[in-house]
Amino acid sequence: MRIAVGGFQHETNTFAPSKAPYAAFEQADSWPGLQKGPNLLTAFKGMNVPIAGFIDAAQAKGHTLLPLVWCSATPSAHVTEEAYERIVEMLLDALGYAGEIDAVYLDLHGAMVTEHLQDGEGELLKRVRAAVGTGIPVVASLDLHANVTAEMVEYSDALIAYRTYPHVDMSETGARAAAYLDAIFTGLPRQAKAMRKIDFLIPLTAQCTLVEPSAGIYRDVAALEGSVLGNGRVSTVSFAGGFAPADIKDCSPTVIAYADTEAAANEAADRVAREVNDAEGRFREKLWSAHDAVAYAIANAGEGGPIILADTQDNPGAGGNGDTVGVLRELIAQNAPRAALGVLFDPGAAKQAAEAGEGAHLRLKLGAKTGGADEDPVDDEFEVVRVTNGEFLATGPFYGGSRMSLGTTARLRKGGVEIVVASRKAQCADQEMLKHTGIDPKSLAILVVKSSVHFRADFGPLAREVLVVESPGPNIADLAKLPYRHLRKGVRVMPLGPAFAG
Repeated sequence: MRIAVGGFQHETNTFAPSKAPYAAFEQADSWPGLQKGPNLLTAFKGMNVPIAGFIDAAQAKGHTLLPLVWCSATPSAHVTEEAYERIVEMLLDALGYAGEIDAVYLDLHGAMVTEHLQDGEGELLKRVRAAVGTGIPVVASLDLHANVTAEMVEYSDALIAYRTYPHVDMSETGARAAAYLDAIFTGLPRQAKAMRKIDFLIPLTAQCTLVEPSAGIYRDVAALEGSVLGNGRVSTVSFAGGFAPADIKDCSPTVIAYADTEAAANEAADRVAREVNDAEGRFREKLWSAHDAVAYAIANAGEGGPIILADTQDNPGAGGNGDTVGVLRELIAQNAPRAALGVLFDPGAAKQAAEAGEGAHLRLKLGAKTGGADEDPVDDEFEVVRVTNGEFLATGPFYGGSRMSLGTTARLRKGGVEIVVASRKAQCADQEMLKHTGIDPKSLAILVVKSSVHFRADFGPLAREVLVVESPGPNIADLAKLPYRHLRKGVRVMPLGPAFAG
């Protein structure tokens, strides 16, 4: 086949303080910056991203790949209208120049909201479908946190979502999408589709597939693939847990199933939906205040790995800016021993530390610069322990293979507390984010990560215990506290919680 290949990734927290302009998609951070032309086919080699897995699998089958445009930006508030329209126009122009094609693959997130659209991916797929016609297969991979819409299902032939959170199977999901297109090429008939929307929202930290109930649900989702139900074979099933900090009509978990017959697709979707609904009450977990979490960690600290505090509400992977200081303030106030926090986003402080040099002591107003929470910076004297350029190779299961670029980065110290301060936002989900500054995570008693779940892939094996902390930030963990206005009527804003009245 001649397959047109591209992608447009953004996870939108509509309650976040900062939007995503075009420049955010040009900038390299955890992943490469905007790619187009032949470079697109080589830029992701060895990385855990869907398009990398797709390219390797499709080329191994001998298919010809025609590069379009691929880009992503760190999760934030809405993608600007200018950025969305500019990128979509670039992608469609490249599609027009590609000539005769047999299929389209798109590496999408599934939770993009723009200044002018609630459903960024649905509109993109609609425009792609209009460009290629109804006879060309269009397949997209999706993030596990996609808010899937009827339009996304209508204008694609298949949507194939991750099955792990932490997302260690992103590349594998791209390979699954390639296998699906190859199956179409070798005779798979056009599949019937079924979609089921779940009537309650699930907080991000409760979607972790390393623990129940998600672990069992995703095992069953995988087992359905290839099964025969009644009069038809199931080709693929996905359960997208949804991205709850998106105030849109279609925000919710979704089950999607594809099969030879409508009856088989419906039965597969119904089975997974029933399992999710039956588990509703198990999608809740304890949230700790910053004060109590730090006090508990100090009291229970020991050897053999850190107690990890997940600063989930300021997670840059969910729209936070990574610069709130609620937990940091408590670490310093309670004189936490052998503690570290990563990664705090404060370009100004990183620059001051670099200019002062290693070994210097200087007064800084640290963090709380972007308006992600109603708080003041930590105003104190810090020692500059290490300065780096923020460039390193990630080695963990989530970011593994990515050349990370945090910009000027400083390791600061206040008493027994070390802080990694960077010039670019990034979710702390790889040990190298600390190690490249000289911090050995396994030697710590307490570790604070600005992350919700992805940190568990690399840091989890080190942890003596994990506490989820409810400290200031825009990725609200208790969804009942969010001022929703656009959800569909009747959706419960927390598992077993109150229904949205509209």
